[in-house]
Amino acid sequence: MEALIDRFGEPVLMMSAGALVGFVFGLAAYQSRFCLRAATVEVAEGAIGPRMSIWLVAFFTALASVQVAILVGGLDVSGARQLAATGSLSGAIIGGLLFGCGMILARGCASRLLVLSASGNLRAIITGLVLTLTAQASLRGVLSPAREGLATLWTVPGGAARYLIDPSGPMTSWLAGASVLAVAGSFAFGLRHKVRLSELAAAATVGLAICGGWVATYVIASTSFEVIAVQSVTFTGPSTDTLMGLVNASEMPFDFGLGLVPGVFLGAMLAAFLRHEARIQRFEPDTPMERYLIGGVLMGFGSMLAGGCAVGAGMSGGAILALTAWVAVFCMWVGAVLTHLVLGVGKARGVIAG
Repeated sequence: MEALIDRFGEPVLMMSAGALVGFVFGLAAYQSRFCLRAATVEVAEGAIGPRMSIWLVAFFTALASVQVAILVGGLDVSGARQLAATGSLSGAIIGGLLFGCGMILARGCASRLLVLSASGNLRAIITGLVLTLTAQASLRGVLSPAREGLATLWTVPGGAARYLIDPSGPMTSWLAGASVLAVAGSFAFGLRHKVRLSELAAAATVGLAICGGWVATYVIASTSFEVIAVQSVTFTGPSTDTLMGLVNASEMPFDFGLGLVPGVFLGAMLAAFLRHEARIQRFEPDTPMERYLIGGVLMGFGSMLAGGCAVGAGMSGGAILALTAWVAVFCMWVGAVLTHLVLGVGKARGVIAG
């Protein structure tokens, strides 16, 4: 690694790591049809099965692989933003609920929209742009005062207070073992519901990509004399930085996120072409544009308030046992399930009235 740093420099290596991890994530996410929104719909309808098993395999694989990496000394996440910086429980709760609601309205979370965009889905592209612009407005623009006000209602200091379980404590070995068993149980659950083994393997690869991001950035950070952020897959922040860089800057600094977004897009595009599913998809009468746009706004603001999207908080943050990440993803589930139920009641009343 020292030789690579001397030859290429840390920025190029970080961007390359992001591109590689993103490519694997995009390819596997498309192949497995990994989607938190689809899993929450199954829960809301009381028909837990294939989509839930895909999410469980991906989540527990990410958790197990990260915890094993920590256990064997190959990873130290104590300096990660999700653990070291001041967090917001109010932001995790409110932002998570908003994100879950938006995810149902837009028929996909931030990662799913990016993956679908690569197959030619214009609905996903437009919604993703709205999400990204809203996220930027929430971070530095007109919505930032509202975000900051809500985030400061209930804060938690960085360090031990943000640990769900101390990553260097004695519980790590037990958690790693339990997570491996959970992966096996999730595979069995998926096979029982007739999910193809190739899809389950792809879902596991999604989880391994999360671990790959943590390990790759940690190796670079621990070797470099520069201050390098240890991080993994997340979409709202990198998508915002990439879009704003393309709009406002003639040159963009190389970093993990700059490689991640195009990597995911290219991986998903390859998968779409290999499956002969690449085609233009537009808004239709049964897919009203305003619903997607509202969903994009809610997800953009919610993800910035919650400290990450369904993957950034729910998978990457969840895998390192960040308290606020687990609270955020739980609230995303709650917001999504409630929104789906409310929409279902409204649709049923409309049918009766008609």
